Amino acid sequence: DAEVRARLRDVQTAATNLTKKLLKNHIWQRGGFGLELVREDGLSLLRGRTNYGDSVEDEWLIVYLLRELSREFAGLWIKVVDTDGEFLLIEAANALPRWLNPEIANNRIWLHDGKLLLIPLQQPTTTAEKTVPISRPLNAKEAHHFINDNATKLIHSPRVESEAFYRLRNYPKQIDDNIHHAIITIPRKVAYILHDDAAYISPAVEAFYLRDPIALKPLQAKDVGGLIFPPEDLVTVSVKFTKVSYAQLKSQQFSAPPLWNDKLPMDQGSKDYAGAEMGMKATCGFEMLVSDPQNKDKRSVRELKLLLDDVRSGEERLPSDAEVAKWETREDDDKWLDINFEDFERELAGKAGKAPGTSNGKFGEKSTQENLRKMVERFEDFLNDDAAGAEGAEMMDAMDFDDDDDDESDVSSEGEDKAVSFDEKEFARMMREMMGMPADEEEDSPPGPQGVARIEHMDSDSEQGNEGKEIRKVMQRMEAELNEAGALNLDPAPQEIAATQTAIKGKKKKGSVASPVGEDEGKDSSDEEEVHIDFNLAKNLLESFKSQGGMAGPGGNLMGVMGMQLPRDADDTLP
Repeated sequence: DAEVRARLRDVQTAATNLTKKLLKNHIWQRGGFGLELVREDGLSLLRGRTNYGDSVEDEWLIVYLLRELSREFAGLWIKVVDTDGEFLLIEAANALPRWLNPEIANNRIWLHDGKLLLIPLQQPTTTAEKTVPISRPLNAKEAHHFINDNATKLIHSPRVESEAFYRLRNYPKQIDDNIHHAIITIPRKVAYILHDDAAYISPAVEAFYLRDPIALKPLQAKDVGGLIFPPEDLVTVSVKFTKVSYAQLKSQQFSAPPLWNDKLPMDQGSKDYAGAEMGMKATCGFEMLVSDPQNKDKRSVRELKLLLDDVRSGEERLPSDAEVAKWETREDDDKWLDINFEDFERELAGKAGKAPGTSNGKFGEKSTQENLRKMVERFEDFLNDDAAGAEGAEMMDAMDFDDDDDDESDVSSEGEDKAVSFDEKEFARMMREMMGMPADEEEDSPPGPQGVARIEHMDSDSEQGNEGKEIRKVMQRMEAELNEAGALNLDPAPQEIAATQTAIKGKKKKGSVASPVGEDEGKDSSDEEEVHIDFNLAKNLLESFKSQGGMAGPGGNLMGVMGMQLPRDADDTLP
């Protein structure tokens, strides 16, 4: 065990060195990456836990670091999960084998030597093992024993691995691409803090983004003496953000506190105003972060208070204008925030939403476009998967072993099909008869030989006629009760039909069961006939789409899958 712990310490040291090498300019959104040596269930291991907040990129950065560590140490086996469970399998859902589902995935997915490996289901080898289900999750000890005894039996699927690691395709370059530099105007005290450690911007932005009425109280101060970071002695500097933090800060609608009103430029469309507004928001974030009592135990707040105490006591001094002028100045283009919603909706529509000859639109940054296209491709694959069901894209059947000997269930499928088959036309005729609808011309004639043959095959007993009469009596009683309750009044009111102003004209085909609505039927001698769409269906679809308020929702998604693109609701009021 001492040897194992020594090797784990080597891994711990290598992880620290790797983060220093790759993350020189990186800012964690909330928590950083770290590993600590612990002992669990009699095993020595390294464990780490990171709260990545709203930055999913931080989660994938950790996966990348762990994969690199697994390549460096040959005997290292790594398991990584989040609050959703085995999120690597969620990424690779369309490529997973049928036997692997969320219910049995725990402790079956491991990183080793830069590869993604799966622990397969095992056939029982002893009498005691036969009492344990084959298809089940594993605990940590079982997974550890399997890896030690049967490492060569682990499954490596390049397709699953490619899907699971798709988001890592641009690393390590993606690490620097996740940073955004902007020029903003802030108090000199805030500039000093951010120059000391740029990572302080993340907790400040989060405090601003998640503000509540209690946190906002200090900002209502009427004199600068009531503020820790008053809007005075302002300097314009370049500040480093994560892209998530920058987007959160820029997108928020926020009215300037009273003491900031005369600090913002008059021209709201100018570049100076944008920088001053961003600086005002960032400063308010620092004020709320340090002032709010619920943040007093946070590490970042304790460090900030120590820095402020040093400045207040004179141990540290604020930078002069000359020193500030020597700081690096960098400003990145924020066009990655701009989204053309037509291109965005076209990408969401997938292949069905693209007209022939049209090129792919561009919105946001390149990685966002690629991730969205990949998501849409996976969704389309799921919709087009004939085996897809409520449990996922593939039903678990290949390795879901069942030891029950049900010889009686091995009846030929042909016999089952015959036993449950029915004549669709005969069923439709009986339903129309029950509902009081006029029968079709073809259905006025007796059922054809095929229908008779099917009925005779289903029940060739002499009591068939009696059973048919009994069924008709039951259906007639049901019809009478439903008519009395008004449940069979399926036709919408004439006023409602007139209000929809929607009608479809088309040729009436022979055998069609749709009947025209209106009093002037038969007056038109042509083949054209007006067929009104179902009022309730149209009304429900339109109300569902309208209730989305221009955002994604079930109504819009359903119509999008069917190739229907409805315009946005410009005005709710009609003259």
